[in-house]
Amino acid sequence: MSKIVPRAISTPADHAHPDARRGRGALSAVRSRYDSETRQREDDGWDNLETGEPIRTVLHEDSTRKIIAWNDSPDIPFDRSINPYRGCEHGCIYCFARPSHAYLGFSPGLDFETQIVFKPNAAMLLRQELSARGYRPATLSMGTNTDPYQPVERELKITRAILEVLLETRHPLGIVTKNHLVTRDIDILSEMAKLGLVKVFVSLTTLDRKLARAMEPRASTPPKRLEAIRMLNDAGIPAGVMTAPMIPAVNDMELERLLEVAWEAGAREAGWVLLRLPFELKELWREWLAEHFPDRAAKVMKLVQEARGGKDYVADFGGRMRGEGAYADLIAQRFALAIKRIGFNERRLSLRKDLFVPPEKDARQGRLF
Repeated sequence: MSKIVPRAISTPADHAHPDARRGRGALSAVRSRYDSETRQREDDGWDNLETGEPIRTVLHEDSTRKIIAWNDSPDIPFDRSINPYRGCEHGCIYCFARPSHAYLGFSPGLDFETQIVFKPNAAMLLRQELSARGYRPATLSMGTNTDPYQPVERELKITRAILEVLLETRHPLGIVTKNHLVTRDIDILSEMAKLGLVKVFVSLTTLDRKLARAMEPRASTPPKRLEAIRMLNDAGIPAGVMTAPMIPAVNDMELERLLEVAWEAGAREAGWVLLRLPFELKELWREWLAEHFPDRAAKVMKLVQEARGGKDYVADFGGRMRGEGAYADLIAQRFALAIKRIGFNERRLSLRKDLFVPPEKDARQGRLF
């Protein structure tokens, strides 16, 4: 991929001024696990160490030669995915994908939501890979790492270009998003839905707008996400809900209500995932808790660790999504009882893969940008 030069703000002590990080989720540019050195900023007496100048989003072009990512994880219901972007401007503090930014030389903290890598040739690369001899279709997932409908998509339209290829080739697709922007593409998604090729899950974490703004500052508001579920279903596009992540003593008390309002909006499939804290996310999460919930931070972490064998996180297949122990079992039981009472998941939609038509290779295709 193209060379990416990270900003030199990469120490746990490097906290941004509150005014500068307004609208951002992380409090700092936590040091990456791959950093070979620690940098410490010093005040030179000119009061320039901390300023209120907003941290701007910077875009970096990714010149990757492959667009489909493959996995063989036994606890994930898909084996292939596409991520048009790396990093996510939504800034969700709990995002398990934050540590992946360290692979690019960036901090999983503020860099993850301000240094965004985009893939301008995504649609062209997808066309090439789908036309490969021996390719066999199965559901392709988007939104499994970072959101395909994050704010920058409004201008770049990379996700939309991917959808156009998938509709043309009659390829099945699953989408997870927390942005109302998905409704922009109802024209394409509705055509795919008529063929049984697509379903969407909207992530709904809370109905408390203040909490949502603190946890996921640049994602769509809870009412807009519910509106997206309603608009998609009204257009014939199956749209379910993901109550994820469930966070002990932060949003877990809302579980049943989240499912109820999603049902009212038209969702008929639902899922949940427990908070995951891999690698640097542990530190970022603790920083956020200390600032926003100092009165219950210890309780939150106690429950988190009870569900993770006494640790902040355990990455074992089969348990990483749901956890273990009394607390995790309670959430699982509550979810099971709620979906049974409400009526969720009585019929699971299986997407068609028998309609796939490989695209014709076109040597004349150039770059999108």
